[in-house]
Amino acid sequence: MPTCVPTHTADPNRPERAHPPHSPPHGPPPDRPRRLRIAGADLSAAVAVFLIALPLSLGIALATGAPLQAGLVAAAVGGIVAGRIGGCPLQVSGPAAGLTVVTADLIQQYGWRTTCTITVLAGLAQIGLGCLRVARGALAVSPAIVHGMLAGIGVTIAVAQAHIVLGGTPQSSVPDNLRALPAQLANVDPAAVAVSVLTLTLLLLWPKLPGRAGRLLRMVPAALVAVAGATATAAAAGLVLAEVDLPSWRSHALAGLPEGPVLGLVAAVLTTTLVCSVQSLLGAVAVDKLVARRPGSGHVPRSDLDRELLGQGAANIASGCLGGLPVAGVAVRSSANVRAGAVSRNSTMLHGALVVVAALLMVPVLEFIPLASLAALVMAVGIQMVSLHHIRTVTRHREALVYAVTAVGVVFAGVLEGVALGIAVAVGVALHRLTHTRITHEVKEEVHHVDVRGQLTFLAVPRLSRALHLVPQGATGVVALDGSFMDHAAYEALQDWQNTHTALGGAVEITGRRPGAGVRLAEPAALISSPTTEGTDETGVPSGAGCRCRPWTAWRNHQCELPLSAPDDDRNDHDNRVTGGPSTTGSTSGSSGTGVAHEAGDAAGRQGGHHGRPPRPGTGDGPSDTDTDTGTGTGTGSASPAGSVSGAGGPKASRTGTDLVRGLSTFQRSTAPLVRGELARLAREGQRPTHLFLTCADSRLVTSMITSSGPGDLFVVRNVGNLVPPPGEESGDDSVAAALEYAVEVLAVRSITVCGHSGCGAMQALLDPRPDGTPSARTPLERWLRHGLPSLKRVRDGGGPGVRLAGRAPADTAEQLCLTNVVQQLEHLRAHASVARALQDELLTLHGLYFHVGEAQAYLLIETAAEQVFDRVRAEDLAL
Repeated sequence: MPTCVPTHTADPNRPERAHPPHSPPHGPPPDRPRRLRIAGADLSAAVAVFLIALPLSLGIALATGAPLQAGLVAAAVGGIVAGRIGGCPLQVSGPAAGLTVVTADLIQQYGWRTTCTITVLAGLAQIGLGCLRVARGALAVSPAIVHGMLAGIGVTIAVAQAHIVLGGTPQSSVPDNLRALPAQLANVDPAAVAVSVLTLTLLLLWPKLPGRAGRLLRMVPAALVAVAGATATAAAAGLVLAEVDLPSWRSHALAGLPEGPVLGLVAAVLTTTLVCSVQSLLGAVAVDKLVARRPGSGHVPRSDLDRELLGQGAANIASGCLGGLPVAGVAVRSSANVRAGAVSRNSTMLHGALVVVAALLMVPVLEFIPLASLAALVMAVGIQMVSLHHIRTVTRHREALVYAVTAVGVVFAGVLEGVALGIAVAVGVALHRLTHTRITHEVKEEVHHVDVRGQLTFLAVPRLSRALHLVPQGATGVVALDGSFMDHAAYEALQDWQNTHTALGGAVEITGRRPGAGVRLAEPAALISSPTTEGTDETGVPSGAGCRCRPWTAWRNHQCELPLSAPDDDRNDHDNRVTGGPSTTGSTSGSSGTGVAHEAGDAAGRQGGHHGRPPRPGTGDGPSDTDTDTGTGTGTGSASPAGSVSGAGGPKASRTGTDLVRGLSTFQRSTAPLVRGELARLAREGQRPTHLFLTCADSRLVTSMITSSGPGDLFVVRNVGNLVPPPGEESGDDSVAAALEYAVEVLAVRSITVCGHSGCGAMQALLDPRPDGTPSARTPLERWLRHGLPSLKRVRDGGGPGVRLAGRAPADTAEQLCLTNVVQQLEHLRAHASVARALQDELLTLHGLYFHVGEAQAYLLIETAAEQVFDRVRAEDLAL
């Protein structure tokens, strides 16, 4: 995608460009040598990552029992080799805490030289997997297993490093370390404990420094400050402590021939390959998510996971050959790289080069670092690997057992054994969910209800048959299916019972998860229905072609609706079934048209939108939207028991008038039991949203749907045209200003989004003023739309930077105004005092969003000095 699109008309006499405007040519000029250019953002990010990587690499090497130089080798190789070849440009690779336990076991069992060879073989295996293009398959591992593995490794690291923090030496396993801990507590080294406590204190408090000076100081990584502060304090106080010992590079041990049982070596290679690959691939996906959330990230390509495996394999081969630790993507360094503003893989490679320089020139300085300080740093990293957020997530998804078994298995048996146990438990839980179906029978008001919750397979057929035969002959039975799958055996059993029961005079109703939604079984053409509505679903709509129902979200009370082009007789029959009487003869009040006429009126209402300009007097015309999607009609009325309708709207209104009741009924029956606990918690704790979402009142914009949010997530302000009146504006609207003040100063939201949309009736009304050409303000709607006049002036005058969509020009002037209006309202937003103060204190961020209704596509605003571009919001993979 080009960086910018030329706005001038093409000149046939101008030579054609071979590259996008404002971008460098593809090749260097013949008379000028090609030079490597490194962006300033990459340089600053490389320095920031280097300052984090240096102490962590030494600490991880200390925790594994490897030579301390091995950590520096792995950091340098991970930055240069994996950074150059890997498929995730901004992921930083090096010695990872997740590999600490695996590497420590290998060193203890096989020795250091054989461990280096195992690292080389693991790299070859990774290259093989990358060539087979199976990287995406690694993401099939349950997140509960990955979180449990990391938690188990974190516990193992923390328990082992606790001995060094106390001045002792760690044992070979967690049980041994726990048994030796009481004796270690009885022989504490006060100097080691003091240095460790100082390190942990600086590590925890440094990111929380307040004020403007604190913001400047926080630019220095906390890990570097903690180690440097502890080292300086220990040197100034003259404490006698074990310190970093970096032997001469001449005596550095390299890889050697493997020694040990073949099966054990194979298992070691597989374990190293698994942990390195999974951690790197999940880290690459997480980096993609961080980059996508960062403004101005459209030019950073998404990760190529197969290439990332190739890069990690090459890095492990190089690291093992040079006597370094195994290499994998590191979350801490990668997130720091993204936050520091890196824009290319140059930052990762430059960080590796800085590590090489430090390893060669800073050895005398590094040897002043106390081992207790490094141990405290690594212990803090291990504790952070046991994430409460991950625990809450797996508990919410009912996978706490998988998480716990994996974590305990890693702690007491080993990484490979723990992961194998976690996979076995995850498979067992999945099978249990597939086969465990709850079937209940109860009688309410002489109606027998059979509720089926879960997947309906052949294993549940015996229990289903017992429950169905509890319905007496001739009685009314309601079967509620609350599941997403039904196999052929269950379908046959249910169909046979229904046919038999209805043949003996009984009545059957089979429902899905929502009232008004037909239940389709395993056979595509089969639709279960009651004997009184043969061939129709519960709404009375024929099951044949012409039904416009689509799969929809669980909270949508979607209704079946025939196309507007359906024959009149079919539409009349449809209305007849919905209202209980013929649509052309039913008693109505305030309407004299036929059912077809009412449908046409509703269609016109749908085309016009809900807040477009009012019809011109005497014409009956309403504004037309550029979108072609449909919504519900605007007629109102109530259906009488006899099927007659009172109020305007005719037969269609009788159905529309019950939508609210249907929706409430669906919520109380299906959704309320699931969310009651969460809403009760929100009721106790009060609302604590982190985001203010200001958007249009258009009924087609469902904020919870397009943002995947739920109760308590968004503080929503909606008005006609998503307008933000400037402060002090004459005839302004204090409700928007009050909402801003309350959200920013009371709720302390961290971000505000202004969301416009395609086909906005308010913008169309601005473009098509009243006949006299002046935007008079005789009605409340016209007075309100005056706040959109700056947007209109901006479009017509062309003032300020251009506003466009990425990849294409706006479809018409109306879409251009919709886009410009979002940018203009953000400027109005910055003028409000509460917002300006929060922006100045860096407590708030502003976002612009454009939602194209017809495409169901969201576009995020990316602002530069030259222009404002709305770029697509790309689909994000699920990651940690």
